[in-house]
Amino acid sequence: MTALTLSTAGAATLRADALVVGVAKGPKGAIVAAGAEAVDKAFDGKLAGVLDALGASGAEGEVTKLPAPAGLKVPVVLAVGLGSVPEKDESFDEEVLRRAAGAAARALHGSKKAGFALPLEDASAVTAVAEGALLGAYAFTAYQGGEKKAGNGKDSGPKQPLAEVALLGAKPRDKEHKAAAERAAVVATEVNVARDLVNTPPNDLTPEAFAAVASAAAKENGVKVQVLDEKALIKGGYGGIMGVGKGSENPPRLVKLTYTHPKAEKTLAFVGKGITYDSGGISLKPAGHNETMKCDMAGAAAVFASVVAAAKLGLKVNVTGWLALAENMPSGSATKPGDVLRMYSGKTVEVLNTDAEGRLVLGDALTKASEDNPDAIVDVATLTGAMVLALGDRTFGIMANDDAFRTSIHEIAEEVGESSWPMPLPAELRKTMDSPTADIANMGVRMGGGLVAGLFLQEFVGEGITWAHLDIAGPAFHEGAPHGYTPKGGTGSAVRTLVRLAERTATGDLG
Repeated sequence: MTALTLSTAGAATLRADALVVGVAKGPKGAIVAAGAEAVDKAFDGKLAGVLDALGASGAEGEVTKLPAPAGLKVPVVLAVGLGSVPEKDESFDEEVLRRAAGAAARALHGSKKAGFALPLEDASAVTAVAEGALLGAYAFTAYQGGEKKAGNGKDSGPKQPLAEVALLGAKPRDKEHKAAAERAAVVATEVNVARDLVNTPPNDLTPEAFAAVASAAAKENGVKVQVLDEKALIKGGYGGIMGVGKGSENPPRLVKLTYTHPKAEKTLAFVGKGITYDSGGISLKPAGHNETMKCDMAGAAAVFASVVAAAKLGLKVNVTGWLALAENMPSGSATKPGDVLRMYSGKTVEVLNTDAEGRLVLGDALTKASEDNPDAIVDVATLTGAMVLALGDRTFGIMANDDAFRTSIHEIAEEVGESSWPMPLPAELRKTMDSPTADIANMGVRMGGGLVAGLFLQEFVGEGITWAHLDIAGPAFHEGAPHGYTPKGGTGSAVRTLVRLAERTATGDLG
């Protein structure tokens, strides 16, 4: 993990590999942003002109490197675009700062230390820049660089992430600034843990292995752990989880993580879909759709990371995490289309499509989570391709049995920089899952499939419990070029939203 410091050094005296400054898009060209005054002075007040000459416009995410002048202790100045200059008396949006810091940190892979002299008007800006830099510095290199160059013995692997981020302009002795930086470090660390899990190949991250990773990290942070193996799942009647996992040589697991605070007045339950690999089962996915299916456990990764973050932050709220872990494979023992499963709730489900497996493992976990009667349940899942078709690959959908709760989660997600959109649960779609054989089928009409999946999950939520469902199928895994603080591969989607929800619940500041 990249180190984070609040530096007392000025931009002119900091010794580092690079110095990051902000540049905005003005009506007549690039404008140097606040925080870079000492750097501009070293350029004799001509930094904006130099950037203009190099073609820099100040557009969001634009990165321009240039040699540092003699008045600085760094060899390189990196100017990152912040977009249009804010209106009078307004500050740069936190997400703009977060993305800019991320783009700069990623451009500095291979460096040991960089100073970030971006606009830091308050503690919120400190959080945004710190988070963005730490998230942008991320790289998954665990499986690269095993060979050595012939003759010189040096590693031939990829450049390592930026080793240290020094925030300039933040005040180390200011309680708010210090707390903001510490919170950013915790949240970014756990987002990156979720990213690592999503990026880990499925031959190494089986349900058992995932459970072991979660157990070890939880225990280190004072979180209680309970793991139900296949024997306990069979004995307990978890027909959904076992029905999905029985086709694999790697048996399923249900993991319960419990963080409690002695002064907590509220309890949240987070439930995560953890399909460590999804082949589709007997309803096999077509060619071209299997290659990224190691990411189908991103919901469970987000839940795990969020519970650990709540513990590290010492939030005054009880948070229970449920990881429904299984591998969905075709074999002679696999569940077949037409089979009927008896869920943990006792409800029977006719399986019409074994590739609609996430809702089956979540159904069991939601019922189990409801037994504790939490104040609210939020499940997180890479559940449907239909949600990607509806909202694209950067926005997750939110469904809920309570409109106010859905609105609160949407506002929280937007606040922390995670794009989301509230979605309905149309009652008429429920009838399309009626089965002549069982209580319900795991498929309904194709159109509105993401909403049908949400209605299925609602069937397994305990009566009177406030519940929301986050379908992160789009943003959980990024296949394109990196942008802002978003890397290629696992993104850690929903972690920041869940952590902020826990914070808001702890302080009673939930709308």
